[in-house]
Amino acid sequence: MKGNTDIGTSTGDHRKNGIALILGGSSGLGLASAKKLAAHGYDLAIVHRDRKSDLQQVEEEFRQITLKGCRLKSFNLDALNSTKRASVVEGIKAFLEEGQKVGVLIHSIAKGNLKPMQSVDDRTLDHQDFHITLGAMAISLYDWTQALVQADLFMEDSRIISFTSEGNSRAYSGYAAVSAAKAALEAITRNIALEFAPKGIKANCIQAGVTETRSFQMIPGHRVLKKNAIARNPNKRLTTPADIANVVYLLTTPEARWITGTVIKVDGGESLQ
Repeated sequence: MKGNTDIGTSTGDHRKNGIALILGGSSGLGLASAKKLAAHGYDLAIVHRDRKSDLQQVEEEFRQITLKGCRLKSFNLDALNSTKRASVVEGIKAFLEEGQKVGVLIHSIAKGNLKPMQSVDDRTLDHQDFHITLGAMAISLYDWTQALVQADLFMEDSRIISFTSEGNSRAYSGYAAVSAAKAALEAITRNIALEFAPKGIKANCIQAGVTETRSFQMIPGHRVLKKNAIARNPNKRLTTPADIANVVYLLTTPEARWITGTVIKVDGGESLQ
């Protein structure tokens, strides 16, 4: 699956929902959200960046999603590259059926440096590490929002959803760059909600509890974080990708059109103590 892949056929009037564009939709929270929205009538455009060795599994996940009756177009490329972003916008235009636009934009890009600020043995964070992490995990949300607005691809009542974490306000060793990016992501989301409101856009962050994804397993000391999260959680379990996807879907419903510019905790009470 090089470049982009178009899977599935149109099967009915549920296209009125528009399509969901998911950045980072081949695993974790992005993939779970894709599955949930497909089950509720959304066609999907998924931007992801996967190695050749992983593509067979990714392609099978996408094929399973299309069994829900949706159409799916995938773009295996760098979502942070401005030229590639422009090519995806053109690809989406070609993918849309008559009358369709983008109803949901989900930002699930997890590309960040997890180096400590101080270490005797390991490399430490530098300016470039912060720059890369902030660009990937925060500023890119604005880049994609602006690109879709300029191309007039958003529906009148559209939703933008991104994922933050408790690291937005808590310090963890090795998490400084990602923590800064989460705080910036939330600030950018608030301003998108404010400044693009005349376009009918609603933008929110979901603060997920500790969720055992591929990205989480890369965090230094993730086993300790997992143990502590279960101990703190009054429900005595981790958050799952499906838990998050359920709230993603709730935020796309007509009943949620008055929710915007917020950070919504979806953690089963983990952050209460």
